[in-house]
Amino acid sequence: MEVIFVLIAISLILAGSFLFLFFRAMKGGQFDDNHTPAIRILFENEPKTKDKKEPSPSTKSK
Repeated sequence: MEVIFVLIAISLILAGSFLFLFFRAMKGGQFDDNHTPAIRILFENEPKTKDKKEPSPSTKSK
């Protein structure tokens, strides 16, 4: 029966420490990103190619 009390105490200490760390991260601004999610949809994902070479403006024919 004493083991249950020890396990409850350990779980409360563990839960309290996780709660403390969460509030510390919130206060530190770890989850503050208001700009990126709003404009993420505006960016297009361009496929990457290995040999993508465009001619320079001076070598283009007029």
